[in-house]
Amino acid sequence: MSNTFAMTKKHTAEKTIPLNFALAGNPNCGKTTIFNQLTGSRQYVGNWTGVTVEKKEGKMKNTNINIVDLPGIYSLSSTTLDEIIARDYIVQSRPDALLDVIDASNLERNLYLTLQLLELEVPMILILNMMDEVEHKGLEINIHKLEKILGVKCISTSVKNRETLNKISEINIEKIRLKDVFGYLPQDIRENIEQLAESMKKNKELTKLSSLKWLSLKLLENDENVIDTFLKNQSELLEKANLMRYKLEQKYKKPISEVIILARYEFIHKIIEEVVIKKKMEKKESISDKIDKIVTNKFLAIPIFLGVMLLVYYVSITSLGDKTISFMEWLVGDVVTGIVIRFLDMLQVSDWMYSLIVDGIIGGVGAVIIFVPQIMILFMFIAILEDSGYMARIAFVMDKLLRNFGLSGKSFIPLVVGSGCSVPGIMATRTIENVNERKLTVLLTPFISCGAKLPIYVMFASAFFAKGAHWVVFSLYVLGIVVAMFSGILLSKTKYKGKSSYFIMELPPYRIPQVKNVLYRVWDRGKEFLMRAGTIIFAASVILWFLQSFTLQFEMTHNPENSILAFIGSIIAPIFKPLGFGDWKTAVAFFTGFAAKEAVISTLGAMQGVGEAGLASSLHTLFTPVSAYSFLVFILLASPCFAAQSAMKNEFNSWRETGFAILYQTGIAWVISMLVYQIGIWIF
Repeated sequence: MSNTFAMTKKHTAEKTIPLNFALAGNPNCGKTTIFNQLTGSRQYVGNWTGVTVEKKEGKMKNTNINIVDLPGIYSLSSTTLDEIIARDYIVQSRPDALLDVIDASNLERNLYLTLQLLELEVPMILILNMMDEVEHKGLEINIHKLEKILGVKCISTSVKNRETLNKISEINIEKIRLKDVFGYLPQDIRENIEQLAESMKKNKELTKLSSLKWLSLKLLENDENVIDTFLKNQSELLEKANLMRYKLEQKYKKPISEVIILARYEFIHKIIEEVVIKKKMEKKESISDKIDKIVTNKFLAIPIFLGVMLLVYYVSITSLGDKTISFMEWLVGDVVTGIVIRFLDMLQVSDWMYSLIVDGIIGGVGAVIIFVPQIMILFMFIAILEDSGYMARIAFVMDKLLRNFGLSGKSFIPLVVGSGCSVPGIMATRTIENVNERKLTVLLTPFISCGAKLPIYVMFASAFFAKGAHWVVFSLYVLGIVVAMFSGILLSKTKYKGKSSYFIMELPPYRIPQVKNVLYRVWDRGKEFLMRAGTIIFAASVILWFLQSFTLQFEMTHNPENSILAFIGSIIAPIFKPLGFGDWKTAVAFFTGFAAKEAVISTLGAMQGVGEAGLASSLHTLFTPVSAYSFLVFILLASPCFAAQSAMKNEFNSWRETGFAILYQTGIAWVISMLVYQIGIWIF
């Protein structure tokens, strides 16, 4: 592999300063696949500074290059948080190069973002992905001509051709010389940009940004977000730009931002005319079109979706998933616990230490760990559905339905993401421009069952409804959706009144999911679950052990009925009596679920004194089948864990709104759970 990049930055005494590349592109352009190809396992996830939006970084294989994966966006118009994050990183951090991934089979849509990125005047490599689909459409792209027009180096790639890494490593960034990236604009607008940029050179703070010309363009467009971020104290500059804008708008008889948008599209059309060659081919209906006639059919789409999800839950929980539970119970309950017990006996530890490790830590954490394979199987299926392009279809289909509930198709994506974890689901609402719709989606997302609730569902379903466990779990997911939809109707007509936003989405062609991509996603989500088990649930298990093992006088007791935990539980238990689970143990289990929903299982296991192995059978001393289902309904609908509550607070930016959401979610949970129990005991 070429080491060209090692020579593109000055060397210190004995080491090379690492390069920073930003990876940008539209959603569904294959950016994630390219990122995984370039970085392999050398990637890590954090959050962007000041916000809870996920940030992915990685080291490019065999190089000193750090790659930052920017959020997938359609433009840099500053209307969504993702666009602002991408824009601010490029402008303020000034990466050494941009890797712009585009879907080559749809140049017109993708090149709009490319032009905006070029305006930031950062060296760029254009990666034309999905070239196999270009060929399938009977098209050909003249790569050399495209390079000449845009003044950037272009690389073609596809699923079949995975040489992206080698091609990028052979390019010397220093040799990339940007041409006049504003050449597509009318002469008078370019002259005004030059004048404003010249005026900005006097300001040392502004010269630290990547492009003064881009900043001048934003001034002429009157981009309020950019002005507030970079120029709000530059009164003289703002006055000068206002006068220029007024004169230009008088000439063109329309807002200058509109003139610039039209100029971009006119330039893009010229590019396509010059570089895209249409081959003579017999026009055939694509496979994607044939599949879409069925899966997006107005009568069949939703039943098919429900059928697909039922199959997913059946395999994850009842068939393949059930076999993994037996194996994990043997591994954790017999093998690991046996080894630890023998080791503790050899050390002759005290009774309290033995109880803490075996009953508290292993019993608590182990009760959750046994569900890891099941959760990873579920995540695998969801990743396959996302990668194949099917989830995009369901978002499109759901748009019309969701409008009846005060939402739009944009809300469907956060709801789907929330089925893995409520936190990223809540964060995904930031792509919704309509404020009321975004807040409503934030409140409704926790009603969709997250992966953390799955261990509770599986444990109770297998204990009380063994033959129909997958139906029970599926019914809870459906109930969550139904409650979310009807809450949407209620709240969109009261607290979050207003029109839904428009939902425009281009459906990507169906693709065979790449094994590496699916495995990366499964590992990321599985790793997050394991980290929670090793941190939050570990801490909760230790605290629970202490509260259960000591009396109010801080004397150790072997009778949980005399413990601090029993005292706390007895105070709150009456609240849950109408719901069918008024025992102090079940009351305490619910409240520990605020730390992490998985902790409900570890709490019950610890309080029953059975750990992970015998919990299913011991639950019959606390619940009947009706009260067990009522308990599951309450767990499903009640306010989510602390992490999700924190994410809600960040999105609402108001404690008052967050408090309302928590009270609404828990209140709805109490009412529906009570109805389930009261009607259930009347029927059965």
